[in-house]
Amino acid sequence: MIIRQPLPRRAGKITSVLARSWTRSLATEVDRIEASLNNQLKETHSIEAQVQSTTSVTIPRINHKTHAANQFDLVSIARNHRVQKKIKFTTGQLGTEIAPHYEPVALLKSPPSPSEISLELLLASQTHLGHNTSLWNPMNSRYIFGIRQGIHIISLDVTASHLRRACRIVSAIAERGGLILFVGTRTGQDRCVVRAAELAGGCHLFERWTPGSITNGHQILGRCRQKVVDEFDREIKGLHKEIEDRPSLKPDLVVCLNPLENWVMLHECGMNSIPTIGIIDTDANPTWVTYPIPANDDSLRSVQLIAGVLGRAGQEGQLSRKQKAFEGIVTYKPVEFKKEGHGATA
Repeated sequence: MIIRQPLPRRAGKITSVLARSWTRSLATEVDRIEASLNNQLKETHSIEAQVQSTTSVTIPRINHKTHAANQFDLVSIARNHRVQKKIKFTTGQLGTEIAPHYEPVALLKSPPSPSEISLELLLASQTHLGHNTSLWNPMNSRYIFGIRQGIHIISLDVTASHLRRACRIVSAIAERGGLILFVGTRTGQDRCVVRAAELAGGCHLFERWTPGSITNGHQILGRCRQKVVDEFDREIKGLHKEIEDRPSLKPDLVVCLNPLENWVMLHECGMNSIPTIGIIDTDANPTWVTYPIPANDDSLRSVQLIAGVLGRAGQEGQLSRKQKAFEGIVTYKPVEFKKEGHGATA
């Protein structure tokens, strides 16, 4: 038995079968892709038609003569109003509700008043956090509540009581027409210092303190511009010659937000019997200031809270002074100037 080349005889049939199956598979894939594309296109058209039918708003045509929009008729206005109400009703419940949260500028725009001081507010403002136990000043032992993970914790009861006392002092000095100076020279304290001084009607300093500004003010400051005001803070004209030889003014109260960097200023205030209020952390000396406030002086939120509360206290004192002035009561001793034989009171 002789077999002669059986494969070439059946090769044509095999190749034709394979070609038909491959063509059939390609045709089915192409048809499936076309069908899916057609379905997607139909869905897109249906969505566009639905959106146009629900949110379409007729735009008025422009009059080429008057260059003004043509007026809507009442029917189109009513229809557009119904459409807008429907959209607002269906989408008004979407989204999330923002719960009350901390905003950094809230303490600057609307600081709390002295009557709103609470332990919860002080705790949320991080006023209770002190320094490491290795950096503490032993004179602050009466202000420390305890130790937590190697850090001293300041008693919030002591902080609240000392802050209320400082508010009464600021309010009393502002009510008597005193000059209050707010000092904060650390980075980020400039805005709260300016805001507190604006509320209390005082002065502010957020740059480096020039040594000798109080003890040697006539040489350091020179002849600064001064003005004379009445009990309503209205400037009295014509007294420039009488006050040009007067020495530079000294503050009646100094509020220092960072005593560690401004110990020279506090020393000058002590030499001139000027009372001071300062934020005393666990690493500071509480004897540097007259009225210490045990709190965290490194947290900007804590400093903003204390400065804002003191500014509000000064604002209440200013309002009380002006209210008494309208009633004819002067809460401070006026200064008398002699001008061409006549007396002037300010």
